[in-house]
Amino acid sequence: MSELDMSVTLSGIKLDNPVIPASGTFGYGHEFAELYDLNILGSIAFKGTTREARFGNPTPRIAEIPSGMINSVGLQNPGIEKVISEELPRLREHFDKPVIANISGFEAEDFVYCAERLDAVENVGILEINISCPNVRSGGVSIGACPSDAAAVTAAVKKAVKKPVYVKLTPNVTDITEVARAVENAGADGLSMINTPLGMRIDPRTRRPVVANGVGGMSGPCVLPIAVRMVYQTYKAVKIPIIGIGGISCADDVIEMMLAGAAAVEVGAANLVEPYACRDIIADLPSAMEKYGITKLSEITGGAH
Repeated sequence: MSELDMSVTLSGIKLDNPVIPASGTFGYGHEFAELYDLNILGSIAFKGTTREARFGNPTPRIAEIPSGMINSVGLQNPGIEKVISEELPRLREHFDKPVIANISGFEAEDFVYCAERLDAVENVGILEINISCPNVRSGGVSIGACPSDAAAVTAAVKKAVKKPVYVKLTPNVTDITEVARAVENAGADGLSMINTPLGMRIDPRTRRPVVANGVGGMSGPCVLPIAVRMVYQTYKAVKIPIIGIGGISCADDVIEMMLAGAAAVEVGAANLVEPYACRDIIADLPSAMEKYGITKLSEITGGAH
C-alpha cells in the first residue's frame, strides 16, 4: 500500500492528523505534557474561557453512567486575562502548533470580548464559540437552541475577528440542522458538534439527583451514535467543515465520525478515563486505515453519503 496520509485541513490550517483533545477534558495541556509529547496531536481545544473567572457549579459535579459519565462542571476557568497572560504561554512551551480557543459567554458582548482578545494571540488558530454548554443557568443552552440567537452571536463575533470561527452546537434541540444553517448563513467558518446531551441520575438512597446541579451533560461511548447521526444530518445541510465530537475512544470511531461528515474530531471523555487516549488513537490510525483500504484520511469525509 502507498504511504498513508493522516493530515486534514480546517479552514486553511493543516493538521498532521484529525485528533484534537476536546475542550474541558484536557485543561491547558500542562498535565498531559508530563505524559507524552503533545506535538503528536492535530491540535488542542483548550478549556472553555469566559470573560471573568468562574468557580463553576456546586459539587458533586460528576456522576458515572453505563458507558460514560454526566458532568456539570459549569465552565470553571481563571478568566480571559489569566488565560492569555499565563496559560497560553505555558501551553506554547509544550505545543508549537495552532490551538483551538474555546470561548463561552452569557450574551453576545461576552463572546465578542473574549474572541477579540484571543484573535490577537499568535498561537490561536481557530476560535470555537461555545453557544451550547448545557450547564450554565443563564445563556448557554438558550443561545444555542435558538437559531436566530445563535446566528446573532456568530455574526457579532465574525465582525470582530479575523481568524476562523467555529460554532459549537448543542444536541438539545429538535432539529440541529436548523441551527447549523443559521450560523453558516451568519458567517461561521465551521461547526464543532456535538456538545453533551442532557441527562440525570438519581440516588435511590437520598432520593435526590447525584449531580448537585440536577442535570448534566452526558459524554463517553454512549453518545457516539447520537453524535454520528447529527454530524451525518448536518453534513448534508451545510457546506462548511465539521469537527465531530461525542463518544470517540478509538481509531475506528474516528473513521466512523469522518465517514459521517467530520473533517476532524475532538476526543473528550476518553481523556478522563485514559490519559493516553489521544496518543493511542493516533498510533492506531495507520493500522485502521490499512484495514479499511484508506490511503488519504481526508478523502473519507462524508464517505457514508
